[in-house]
Amino acid sequence: MPKRKKIHKTTPPSSLKGMRDIMGEEYFDYQGIFEKASEVAIYYGFHPIETPVLEKIDVFTRAVGEGTDLIDKELYSLRTKSGDNLALRPEGTAPILRAYIEHGMRSRPQPVMFYNYGPFFRHERPQHGRLRELRQFGLEILGTEKSIADATVIKAMVVILEELGFKNTVVHINNIGNNKCKPDFLKKLVTYYKKHINNLCPHCQKRIKTNPMRLLDCKDTRCAEFKHEAPTPVDCLCCECRKHFKEVLEYLEALNIRYEIKHHLVRGLDYYTKTVFEIFDEREIIKDENTEVETKTNSKSKKKTPPSALAGGGRYDCLASAIGNNSDIPSVGGSIGIDRVVLSGKYKHISPRIVKKPKVYLIQIGFDAKLKSLSIVEMLRKAKIPVEQSLSKDGLGAQLGHAEKLKIPYIIIFGQKEAIEDTVIIRNMKTRSQETIPMKDLTSRLKKLK
Repeated sequence: MPKRKKIHKTTPPSSLKGMRDIMGEEYFDYQGIFEKASEVAIYYGFHPIETPVLEKIDVFTRAVGEGTDLIDKELYSLRTKSGDNLALRPEGTAPILRAYIEHGMRSRPQPVMFYNYGPFFRHERPQHGRLRELRQFGLEILGTEKSIADATVIKAMVVILEELGFKNTVVHINNIGNNKCKPDFLKKLVTYYKKHINNLCPHCQKRIKTNPMRLLDCKDTRCAEFKHEAPTPVDCLCCECRKHFKEVLEYLEALNIRYEIKHHLVRGLDYYTKTVFEIFDEREIIKDENTEVETKTNSKSKKKTPPSALAGGGRYDCLASAIGNNSDIPSVGGSIGIDRVVLSGKYKHISPRIVKKPKVYLIQIGFDAKLKSLSIVEMLRKAKIPVEQSLSKDGLGAQLGHAEKLKIPYIIIFGQKEAIEDTVIIRNMKTRSQETIPMKDLTSRLKKLK
């Protein structure tokens, strides 16, 4: 007997882990956020910029720093056929500063203010609001050390979040010093943690030597208890940093922005100096605190994941020299996690300006009608009247049924007779009444209908 051929089962294609397709109403959610955020940014004096998704890897390794989770664990890197080492951008600040330097923007009136939006990539454990392909909206002010720049970034981001439906934001803020006073703080930090080194997680045991600032950013429960007694950056600030921090807080108070000083807040990137901040929905923090109390009183309760920041950022005065510039460029910036906003459940859905609910449904019956139907769509587009249609259905009944499901108030019926006579039928789906009108009067008649 002839041997049976083996049937190889193929696996249907699927998106990569931590990455997803965005479509339908959710797509419009993202687009609506971008439009609203851009509108606020423009009113505050920011201008658009878009940098490539791929950059030379040293743009990030020099900027973010070895020993950080982002570089050591999360960076998507690749080598091209010609031998170039590249990386998918994990964050937006370093590429924007690279563009500022490359295009000679130091010669422009300072500061230069940018807003940007797009996808970023981090190979981390996917969870709610934290994806491997994430979308952020960022603000950057380059070329000034003034504290008002820090306040401007924070204020604009708070306003954007308020416009998106978050009315109870609170800013967590700290000052981690500069290159003058940070070494003294790091020396005290290392001395403190060395006393507890055997009780720290394996990563922190390495961080003491390679990147001690990250000790305060560790999320491992084994290290959490030691953080409370650890030295704080504020205790070691020089006069310049102390003055800068005081001014930023005075701006926040003048702007009626709620804030809390978090003495161990350092953020996860090495390039920050002076101001660092995160913005939370205060209601989520209160909910998490209540959950902790419940967990302590009821051993069977499962503690929820602490709330994630909606936005964050800080000042990066020394980043330019770190990525290869001859001098420092004092700058400040931050970004909003758009995925977290959309998935929060508190986002006020904002329809993009280009999206309008269709007022009419175009039914074409017969080939002659279909030949002319796209001309009708174009006529309606020029008149700014959105239309819905079914390209694959031919029968009147099937197309009427589709229009009924979509709850579109008016229908244009265009058949062979209408194509010859250059007319159309308009049907009111509520009253079931209809009228035949000349094609040239279609847009004016539709604009009069409510």
